[in-house]
Amino acid sequence: MVTAAGIAENLATVTGEYDLSTGEGRLMARIVGAVARKESDDKSLRLRRKHAELAARGRLAGGGPRPFGFEDDRVTVRPSEAAVVREMAVRVLAGDSLRSVCVDLGSRGVRTSQGNEWGPSGLKQLLMSARISGRREYGGEMFPAVWPPIIPPEQSDRLRRLLGSRTHSTARAPRRYLLTGGLLRCGRCGAPMVARPTAQRVRRYVCAKGPGQGGCGRMSATAEPIEHLVAEAVLLRLDTPEMAAALADSHAQQAELADLHDRIAQDQAMLRELIIDHTDHRISRSEWLAARDSVQARIDQNRRRLSRLFPTTAVDEYAGRSDLLRSAWQGLPLSRQQAVIRVILDHVVVHPAKPGRGFDPDRFTPVWRL
Repeated sequence: MVTAAGIAENLATVTGEYDLSTGEGRLMARIVGAVARKESDDKSLRLRRKHAELAARGRLAGGGPRPFGFEDDRVTVRPSEAAVVREMAVRVLAGDSLRSVCVDLGSRGVRTSQGNEWGPSGLKQLLMSARISGRREYGGEMFPAVWPPIIPPEQSDRLRRLLGSRTHSTARAPRRYLLTGGLLRCGRCGAPMVARPTAQRVRRYVCAKGPGQGGCGRMSATAEPIEHLVAEAVLLRLDTPEMAAALADSHAQQAELADLHDRIAQDQAMLRELIIDHTDHRISRSEWLAARDSVQARIDQNRRRLSRLFPTTAVDEYAGRSDLLRSAWQGLPLSRQQAVIRVILDHVVVHPAKPGRGFDPDRFTPVWRL
């Protein structure tokens, strides 16, 4: 039989095993298809269970290129590359941008495990990986691995929070303004001041007015002198008793940090045991889900508490020794300079200029964070 479009309604399989022109043939084809789908689902479920079990036991799964920092067996640490991983972790936590670290690695001839130059995305992927902290990640959970850590888990967690909060930008032009991102605020309306050079390309900060800006448009300050003033104020602040006391309070939080990490580790261990119990059919799926949700809620709560603890990594090595920071300041990447400033300074209020006074330091009122 042929339809009006000229298409035959009588269909048959390629092999001719089932006659799809009859009800019985179509029924048998559906049955065979359902059985095949069930077998495929069963294989997929077994594979997922196997990967979950491997993850829970911290074992290797799959192949691929050699991970940077490890030998070809993917378990033994390669000391020369591990030292580079530790250096990159410290620098990024201290405020260096991914791009500046990649440029430095390229100038030193340090390549990836495949012999390529480092790029920001590849570096970010490495530093956010659970592998370098001696852990395996599966289904959003962390499990202790059979290979040793290159960096401590708590340092890895800080990297993951830091890099996970950064948005990707395709902009290639280097940043030339030190006090962007809300570090300068208009003394008239309180809006953050933004970078906007003059027609003669003189760098300056302005309170921008217009759609999406929210400023009053009545405040501006030349960039170079205010940046120099703020940098000097921050360097001096590092040597004050108030700063030493604030950093001491910050370091006192290390006990709380350690306690939170211990609680998270204990709950993650409990999750691993639950996965193994479920995989081995010692508990039902409903029992596993109920227990998992309760434990995961505690993990999420403690992770939120961790994220609220303010890190001071960028200035730890310079507290009370601003002479070291002063001598190194000009050679630091702009991102590292800004990270140091943000640890100590919340923002600077810019007041209206007085006619005929030129650059007036009294226009600027710092609001210290520490």
